[in-house]
Amino acid sequence: MSRIAETLAACGAADRKALTAFITAGDPTPDATVPALHALVRGGADILELGMPFSDPEAEGPSVQRSSERALASGVTLSRILEMAAEFRKADGSTPVVLMGYVNSVMRMGYETFAARAGEAGIDGLILVNLPPEEAAAAQEALARQGIDLIFLVAPTTTLVRALGILERASGFIYYVSLKGVTGAHHLDTVDVERNISTLRKVCHLPVQVGFGIRDAESARAVARVADGIVVGSLLVDIMGDHAADPEGIPSALQAQAGVLRDAIDTI
Repeated sequence: MSRIAETLAACGAADRKALTAFITAGDPTPDATVPALHALVRGGADILELGMPFSDPEAEGPSVQRSSERALASGVTLSRILEMAAEFRKADGSTPVVLMGYVNSVMRMGYETFAARAGEAGIDGLILVNLPPEEAAAAQEALARQGIDLIFLVAPTTTLVRALGILERASGFIYYVSLKGVTGAHHLDTVDVERNISTLRKVCHLPVQVGFGIRDAESARAVARVADGIVVGSLLVDIMGDHAADPEGIPSALQAQAGVLRDAIDTI
């Protein structure tokens, strides 16, 4: 069983909602990333999502776009991100790490090379926002040989027929996009989320985690009531940006914020 499956199974058995925390690798400096990851785990994160900065992150709102710009300006590359993951793994052998980004970066390295290096670095999953499931076979086969889950997105506009096709290829968990729009948006409708997840659960064999639009303890608690877990990103990368001039303050700030979110979803 993979680290992702083990973690989510343990959460389910304990009636605990999973907290997945996203930050962008290399933001605001490469040296800030590994301490930030450890801080998020100390604060209560169950799964870590490490963003691969990209020059045209079409699904991202202003917060994550700015974090990508800061990371790229600091010289971060995909090779460096894998080195960060390997460094994190030296001290933490149990927390799942999922890379999230755009297919362009991975294709440039090559699926086989990327999968091999990601496996060596201790990566557990990959989310490629702009990779259609119909074109994912080559990537999925390379990743599967390394025991890495290719995680797919399901959106409010995804039809049930298309969702069934996605589920046939999915592993790890389903990332349900809570709203029509970009990350960090403010128009989260939890009634709509609950209705769509209820439909999805009738055909889904995997845990469903919900991301986009979760910006505080209140929205985290509301979404966690209807999902297996939540994904929080913009709130955390804003903390990274706020501490760009003082990176040493990032770990304590992230740990505190993760603790607030953990408490919120543990008290539903």
